[in-house]
Amino acid sequence: MWGVTLLAAAAVLTAQTIGFLVLHSWLLNRVDQQLTDFNLPDRAFADETGLPIRPAPDSATLPSDFRITFYDASGKERGTLGGGTKPGPALAPNTGGLHLDKGREATVPAVSGDGHWRVVWKDARPGGTTYVVALPLDTVDGATSKLLALNVVVFAVAVVGLIAVGRWVVRLGLLPLTRMEHTAQDITAGDLSVRLPDTDPRTETGRLGTVLNDMLDRLQQALREREFSEARLRRFVADAGHELRTPLTSIQGFAQLALRHPDRPAWQRREADEQVARNAERMNHLVDDLLLLARLDQEPAYRTVPVDLLSLAADAVSTAAVRGGGEHRVTLSPLDTKAGAGDGELEVVETVGDPDRLLQVLNNLLSNALVHTPPGTPVDVRVGTGRAGATTGGTDRPGRAGGSPPLTAGAPICVVEVADQGPGLPPQEADRVFERFYRVDPSRSRDHGGSGLGLAIAAAIARGHGGRLELDTAVGAGCTFRLVLPART
Repeated sequence: MWGVTLLAAAAVLTAQTIGFLVLHSWLLNRVDQQLTDFNLPDRAFADETGLPIRPAPDSATLPSDFRITFYDASGKERGTLGGGTKPGPALAPNTGGLHLDKGREATVPAVSGDGHWRVVWKDARPGGTTYVVALPLDTVDGATSKLLALNVVVFAVAVVGLIAVGRWVVRLGLLPLTRMEHTAQDITAGDLSVRLPDTDPRTETGRLGTVLNDMLDRLQQALREREFSEARLRRFVADAGHELRTPLTSIQGFAQLALRHPDRPAWQRREADEQVARNAERMNHLVDDLLLLARLDQEPAYRTVPVDLLSLAADAVSTAAVRGGGEHRVTLSPLDTKAGAGDGELEVVETVGDPDRLLQVLNNLLSNALVHTPPGTPVDVRVGTGRAGATTGGTDRPGRAGGSPPLTAGAPICVVEVADQGPGLPPQEADRVFERFYRVDPSRSRDHGGSGLGLAIAAAIARGHGGRLELDTAVGAGCTFRLVLPART
């Protein structure tokens, strides 16, 4: 505000100074022009003396501001013409003291007072007489004095007005920043939901408000993600401790039993050793899964080789058939053919990735289907290609749970589905199946299922391949786990 006021004041002062100088120069030029145009005719002088003819005392004379001072041929002052009551110009009594150049205008003070006269020294033809013509500068000085006083008043009013109006305009312009300050105080007090009200994109403050609101949204989202991550980490540690505590307790119990009763029969020692070995193997599998998850979380480098998903699905089906012992009917069919229809042909479905990891995902999905469904439940593995969408897979829709963010709708994809006709899952359980250590069995028994890390590992592998693992299910409608991967280009 002070900078603008100083610049405006300098502009006003400059304009006033230029106007003052222009007016003063114009008025002075008019006086000079009058002096230059003034010339006495030869007949105004007496022939024998060369001095001007003076009018009779009782003759009428016209009023005039001109004052004429005459000097004879020897340089002495011989008289003046011109009337008026104002003090005349202060001129020397002889030409040697005039200090004037003939024909050039000059300014001299008045005989008394603070007035000034504009004078010019001229030659007269007869007898070598010279004279000095003078005009008063009262009009010029009066006009410039009034203009100067008016300029001072205008300058003072302009500066005061600029300061007053500038402060009001600046305060008005800073109102959005004041509101931002109050909003920032509310946020500092702990209310992270408030946002800046001024977001007009046509103003700098509005654009700043928009940027700050975006920043606050990201910060709030980051805080929520951090809280969720901390809660997830605490739950993960608690679940890992729970899973490890059971085999450790069993091993510790059998070890203490062996120390307290060294004379037990051989069959009891063999049974205790088998339990210790079984629980140690369980701990070993659990630790391996935890280490694998840790490596997957660190964004491991997967192999990127062409992979035939149909061959991987056939291998997984063969392994599941042997593991299931004939209790489940596992079939392999095209993606666009319903289980049992018998139509359609199987075709090669190629993508790029790590075949060992992808086979691990398929084996895990089939193992879950065999373990969590009653004996005799059909399980169908479907392989094909398509476009990401609500029907084919890869995007969100009601009744679908995903282990990673959705893919771009319409993108070419490769799909492997593992569908069973079991009891299905309610929505609240389906939304958590990809969480670590989550098991549908509330007793957390290993009789039906593992430690709850299998689907979390499978989802991480799918995410690492740029794909997605998702579940479509409903109570009584079975479960369809779907591995969606980008098609090979």
